[in-house]
Amino acid sequence: MVVSSSNNYYKSNPDVIKISSSNKLNLKRFTQNGQIQIYQSSYRGSYSSIIRDSLRNAALGRKVLLVQFMKGGVKQGLANSVKLCGKLTWVRSSHSFDQYPSKEIENNKNLKKSIHESIGELWNFCKNELLSGENDQIILDEIFLAIKMKIIDKDDLISTLENRFISGDVILTGTDIPKDLLLMANQITELRS
Repeated sequence: MVVSSSNNYYKSNPDVIKISSSNKLNLKRFTQNGQIQIYQSSYRGSYSSIIRDSLRNAALGRKVLLVQFMKGGVKQGLANSVKLCGKLTWVRSSHSFDQYPSKEIENNKNLKKSIHESIGELWNFCKNELLSGENDQIILDEIFLAIKMKIIDKDDLISTLENRFISGDVILTGTDIPKDLLLMANQITELRS
């Protein structure tokens, strides 16, 4: 929320509006961050409506980034992102937990490390995108599970969201959402079965 007083704001921010002697206004462009929306559910895989909405937004001309941290597949990862509707970039992890049986991951330290590194690479990409201001909407699917598993640092996510530069919305999905992230949200939606 932006709160300002019309009488005092221009005095404390002289670069925003300058009035010259010829009564012309020189306006500095001002961009406001969009909303933080959280979609929570008690089970995984309940976010198909968000993916549907991201496709619709892209078809309407908005630049959308959809990142699925905990899902992957053959030839996935940053190098193989999928482009849809000309405006939607869909990225999945190159190695993910849903590609292997859980016992195999726990018994193979190299595989577990590879999965963690792949998710970390996606997060670093997302941080750059959140700070760049080039997208109209960014969806971080199952990011809270990556935080719970200590792959992504919660404080790093909070700091990045506080410093983001995106005029559209940031949508976060997952289960077990930390309270301090809930407090940052402009909208919280609980999906039920």
